[in-house]
Amino acid sequence: MTIVIIGPPAAGKTRIGRRVARLLDLPFTDTDKQIVAAHGPIPAIFETLGEPAFRELERAEVVKALAGGGVVSFGGGAVLNRATQSDLDGCLVVLFTATAEAVSARLGNSNRPLVPDIDAWQRVLDARIDLYENLADFTIDTSHRKADDIAADVAAWVRTQFAKETV
Repeated sequence: MTIVIIGPPAAGKTRIGRRVARLLDLPFTDTDKQIVAAHGPIPAIFETLGEPAFRELERAEVVKALAGGGVVSFGGGAVLNRATQSDLDGCLVVLFTATAEAVSARLGNSNRPLVPDIDAWQRVLDARIDLYENLADFTIDTSHRKADDIAADVAAWVRTQFAKETV
């Protein structure tokens, strides 16, 4: 079983995704963390190699993560790749959303190359929201609830989907 968490930067994909994986007793992979482990900090990759090179590295990590199964958290832009979009067929795709107000507090001193501030975040979200929504099987807002409660809701939804598949 593969559950993929998508959504804009700072929506809580990593933090809550880990909790979902624990609740479902599945492995957790964060593709951005895998990129950092293999290639160094993402801002440095953007600065030295550019976004197209980063997207190639990202695609390779997505392929590895999906092959491993479990709960996989994608970087916000991973779904821009058409091959990645196709790879999501057969996966349970969960979209995490958040309000600009909630994200503003989370961005703080983050070092995210595409979203250095809330205005940039909003532009990225506006450009991607239709794609996110089209790919998602389940959407949940992460703005104001406790991470454990959100994770419990996602895990419960996954269990119902898995039960439907085994009937």
